[in-house]
Amino acid sequence: MKFDSPLFDRIRVKPTEDRTRKPDEPCCQWKGCGNTATHRAPKGRNHENEYWRFCLDHVREYNSSYNYFSGMSDDAVMKYQKDAVTGHRPTWKMGTGTRQAGGGDFGPHAPHDPFNVFREFGARGADTRTRSERAEPARMVRNAERKALHELGLEEGADKAEIKARFKILVKRHHPDANGGDRAMEDKLREIIQAYNYLKSVGAV
Repeated sequence: MKFDSPLFDRIRVKPTEDRTRKPDEPCCQWKGCGNTATHRAPKGRNHENEYWRFCLDHVREYNSSYNYFSGMSDDAVMKYQKDAVTGHRPTWKMGTGTRQAGGGDFGPHAPHDPFNVFREFGARGADTRTRSERAEPARMVRNAERKALHELGLEEGADKAEIKARFKILVKRHHPDANGGDRAMEDKLREIIQAYNYLKSVGAV
């Protein structure tokens, strides 16, 4: 095999020279420098995402004197640093009520505030209802209560007014006086009264 064969160079662990083609590298932008630009340096304030291209020596020299806040007053520097905490996005104090599209301080989706946390800070989008005006949590219905409601011919979830109205109707319907003195319905009437009394005892009426 010939030692100058290209095949021989390909199988060598370390070829005699780097024969891969490289793209043309930019020249250093430092005035009077002709070296290859191997490093980037930021151009400065108001030129974000823009960079100079320098060689190693000149990027070191540039960075040693670089000052992003050059030309800014102390107050302007402090304001910039404070805004940087929130990514330079606008913020408001809690409860100041900066309006958004859709109405209300919190836009179309006002948060549920059962403890009036936002109301204490003056937010108009808070839940301003009193405790008595808020919907009461659903009461657990036990099997005995379901049976009593079924005895009155009612479904689970019947309110107090429905239970009272249904009880009066059934009492009139099964009372002996309404049946010509016939006592055949007395047992049914007794069951209706017991069911109603149970519902009263558990607070359903």
